[in-house]
Amino acid sequence: MTNQGYSNPDALVSTEWLGSHLDAPDVRIVDASHHLPTAGRNARSEYDAQHIPGAIFWDIDAISDQATDLPHMLPDADQFARQVGALGIGDGHKVIVYDTVGATGAARVWWTFRVFGFRDVAVLNGGFRKWTAEGRPVTAEVVRRSQRSFTARKNHMLVRDREQMLRNIDLPREQVVDARAAGRFLAQEPEPRAGMRGGHIPGSKNVPFPGLLNKDGTYRDGDALRSAFVQAGVDLAKPIATTCGSGVTACTLALGLYLIGQTETAVYDGSWSEWGSRQDTPVETTA
Repeated sequence: MTNQGYSNPDALVSTEWLGSHLDAPDVRIVDASHHLPTAGRNARSEYDAQHIPGAIFWDIDAISDQATDLPHMLPDADQFARQVGALGIGDGHKVIVYDTVGATGAARVWWTFRVFGFRDVAVLNGGFRKWTAEGRPVTAEVVRRSQRSFTARKNHMLVRDREQMLRNIDLPREQVVDARAAGRFLAQEPEPRAGMRGGHIPGSKNVPFPGLLNKDGTYRDGDALRSAFVQAGVDLAKPIATTCGSGVTACTLALGLYLIGQTETAVYDGSWSEWGSRQDTPVETTA
C-alpha cells in the first residue's frame, strides 16, 4: 500500500494486499476483536458466525496474566510463547491482525507481539468492516493449525507499570497520552467498568483514539496523525507513554505514533482499570 506520509508504513497492510495473500503459507491471520463490557457484543460468537478465511481467534483475556484481577494484562514470555505456538503461529510467520471495530483489539495484539520481540506483524487497515464492505470473502469455518515453535523475549521498554507512572508525575521523563473519550478523561461521563473513579493521571494529555481513524476505520494519513497529537499539546520529539481504559485503545495510539516515527512508545498496561480503581493514585479532572 502507499505510505500515506507515514515514516513506518510496515505496521499496516491493505485489504487488497491481504486478499491476494490469503493462501500464502507463511501468513497467519488473527481476529483480535474485543468489546467493552457495556457494548453488549461477544467477539467470539461473532467470529464463530463469520471471519476472514483462515483467521484464528485471539482471546485477549485468555492470552493474559491469569494471576491478576486486572483485565487482559500481559502474560510472561513463556506463557505467551506457549499459547501463540498452540495457535499455529511460529517463528518465520507474518502475522496480520484485524478486528471488527477498527484498530482497537488489533492494535493491542500488534503491540503485544512487539513487546515479545516479534516484528513481522501488521494490522489490517480498516479491519473487518472495510473487508466486508468491499464484498471480500468470509467464512464460519475454523481452521485448526498444528503447533509451532514461537520464541518470545519481553521488551520491558515498551511497557509501563503503576510505579513507573507514579514516578513520572514527580519526575516527568515522558509525556502521558490518554486515548479515552474526553468525557471520561474529565470525569464528566461514567467509566464502563464498575468501581472506577473518573478523571485522568495528573499531567496527561487527551487524544481520543477515534480521532486517529477515518470513517471507514482506516488510519488517517501521516499529517493528520501528527496534527491530532500536536493539537493536544504533545511534543512528538519527546518520549511518550499511552494509557486508556484497560490497555487496548492505548495501543491504537501507540500504532498511530509508530506510523509517524515514534517506534518506542510505551503503553501503561494497567491503564485506568488499575489507576482509577485504587485510592492511592492521584487523579485530575481538569484539562
